[in-house]
Amino acid sequence: MAALADRIASFFSGNDSNTDEGLRDLFISELKSVYYAEKRAVDALGDQAEASTTNEVGSAFINHQNESRVQVERLEEIFRIIGIKVATHTSDTIDGLISDAKRVISETEPGSLTRDAGLIIAAQKIEHYEIAAYGSLLTLAKTLDFSQSAELLAKTLEEEKEEDRKLTILAESFVNNRSKEEEEKHPGSHHASRHIPGSDSNVTLGGPLGI
Repeated sequence: MAALADRIASFFSGNDSNTDEGLRDLFISELKSVYYAEKRAVDALGDQAEASTTNEVGSAFINHQNESRVQVERLEEIFRIIGIKVATHTSDTIDGLISDAKRVISETEPGSLTRDAGLIIAAQKIEHYEIAAYGSLLTLAKTLDFSQSAELLAKTLEEEKEEDRKLTILAESFVNNRSKEEEEKHPGSHHASRHIPGSDSNVTLGGPLGI
């Protein structure tokens, strides 16, 4: 049996055929999971836009939905590039995150800014999952020397990070302040809108509602 150091050296030099084949299978499996997640996200974003209270939040979801449709097409292009039939693997993670978003809709008052705040939190949870998934796929694509696929994945990854940034800014500059006002007018009626100490400070990327 080869020493661990030798196996690692072969892995990074691309000379380990067994590992290479295993990574290719892993890449395909993860690709199918992300494809499933994106298709589910497209539908979920439509529901979130319809449930939103404000035009600002609704428009953000619609714009993201349109962007996600393009990302679905990119994934289909990757399937074609590597010569694999387009298919999905179900993902309990994305199913659970979308269920959480539906719960926000069912448990918040229609027409309330608290609902918008909750929807943004739910959307950013999905964004963080997608960022992690695309980052992992990109790493695998680079390791396997799938240059065309890596280029497409890198583009989508940057879009997901930018979308997360936009949601954070929207939450901080709009929903967070207004939902706080709503809570002050109706104390205790919308627990999700309670102000978090320190939330007025500068936000780092990835924190829903500036948290």
